[in-house]
Amino acid sequence: MVQPKGFEDPTNPQFVCKLHNSIYELKQAPRAWFNCLSTALLSLGFVSSQVDPSLFTYHSDSTHAFLLVYVDDILVTSNVQLFIDELISSLQLDFAMKDLGQLSYFLSIEATRDSSGLHLRQTRYIIDLLDRVNLIGIRPYRAPCVSGTKLSKFDGDPLLDPSEYRHTVGALKYVTLNCPDIAYSMNQLCQHMQAPTTAHWTAAKHVLRYLKNTLDFGLFYRPGSFSINAYCDSDWIGDPDDRRSTCGYGVFVGLNLISWSAKKQPVVSKSSTKAEYRCLALVTTEVYWLRMLLCELQISLDSPPVIWCDNISALAIASNPIFYARSKHIKVDYHFVREKFAHRDIILENISTSIQPTYIFTKGHTADRFCFLRDKMAICDLPASLRGNVSDNDADHSNIQENSKPSQ
Repeated sequence: MVQPKGFEDPTNPQFVCKLHNSIYELKQAPRAWFNCLSTALLSLGFVSSQVDPSLFTYHSDSTHAFLLVYVDDILVTSNVQLFIDELISSLQLDFAMKDLGQLSYFLSIEATRDSSGLHLRQTRYIIDLLDRVNLIGIRPYRAPCVSGTKLSKFDGDPLLDPSEYRHTVGALKYVTLNCPDIAYSMNQLCQHMQAPTTAHWTAAKHVLRYLKNTLDFGLFYRPGSFSINAYCDSDWIGDPDDRRSTCGYGVFVGLNLISWSAKKQPVVSKSSTKAEYRCLALVTTEVYWLRMLLCELQISLDSPPVIWCDNISALAIASNPIFYARSKHIKVDYHFVREKFAHRDIILENISTSIQPTYIFTKGHTADRFCFLRDKMAICDLPASLRGNVSDNDADHSNIQENSKPSQ
């Protein structure tokens, strides 16, 4: 710590402020705040989730409630509206809180409900981002990247000031929370944060052009079954610099996309089968985590999750022990997937490459092909009838914001 400018003590320049209490910006302040809040929730009958530390669940007879915490913002939902009202009243005795009513805007994500389901989008955030980088008038485009292109660290000339690229890509990364269709492009851009070039900046602007064209696009969640279907795919030795593969997966609950990823593998795979099998192990881990989460929510599955892969050899390794001698270097992944498959915790199925939806996470496509894959991911435009509406009273959700430190 140093003396702030304008308040220096010339007679004692070595003096600094003595800290008597924790202040909000310190690293330990969020931990202290979370401990205080979790203690209060546990005393009210909530149980802390073992798979997601920010989730608290409540189950008593026919009453079920779920509370999600992000720093000092809280989402709570229940099948009994009276329980939500009593919970808020109880928390307000110890915390200075403000009830924002029905969920409409949370962490830059806009939520709009109608009779068919829940629409999530980030229209305001994207418009603010375009305005911040002075590209509000940029020409729209139908796809976030050019088909067949792979970014290399040797493309283009180094940027004189890379800070704008880093700020823009960092802001775009947050958009992937609700726009999984740009996950592959963001995976490419984030790999060049250290030394961005003009080619990388052009690719970033290409993503902005796509977002300009799809301002009201987002995820659409509708009620239905809780069957789990996961799709995985890998682009073998796709990186032009280190020849590592890019793997992508998408996990659906019913018709709703719940989890997705586009990630470069940490090691080089010597064959497409090994690259696909590593991706298969990754999505199996995600599916197993989701099963544990649904179990805590007291939601039972009628059938084991199904994982769809377009590589027959990878499926054969998981189901046929005779392939083990050829796959010693992926021994851990082999045992993990084989165990889940043998215990019928997962079901492995083959899918045609032409209809594999996770192709959108592993490579660039033409605009028509990209739109075809995007439609399979339950990413759609907001209906014109809902534009301008920010809330609806058809569901029992509340958005709570904590405005200050806990009352003493």
